[in-house]
Amino acid sequence: EVQLVESGGGLVQAGGSLRLSCTVSGFDDYSIGWFRQAPGKERLGVSCIFRNGATMYADSVKGRFTISSDNLKNTVYLQMDSLKFEDTAVYYCAVLGGPTWDRPEDYDYWGQGTQVTVSS
Repeated sequence: EVQLVESGGGLVQAGGSLRLSCTVSGFDDYSIGWFRQAPGKERLGVSCIFRNGATMYADSVKGRFTISSDNLKNTVYLQMDSLKFEDTAVYYCAVLGGPTWDRPEDYDYWGQGTQVTVSS
């Protein structure tokens, strides 16, 4: 059974940092994407780390967020620095199954999400 579990969300002041974790089980040799969804808005791609180690970022988070992986722990991290109010959302990780990293439709398995709230 494939399972993804996110953790690390919380409440932080603008300018602060959080590190999200996504632990994957039941799956090997994967690419993992991070998405976020604010209330009433569509789910948007934030970042992706491919099985070869290459990374992608949305323009809105470039230079502030860093994605990395620890293969021994089957965990992917999203380090979020210089957080802004507009980063407030539920963050999800998912296993990429299609060709486009920032399309939710190209992902096969999803975690339950973790809330990130940035106070201004």
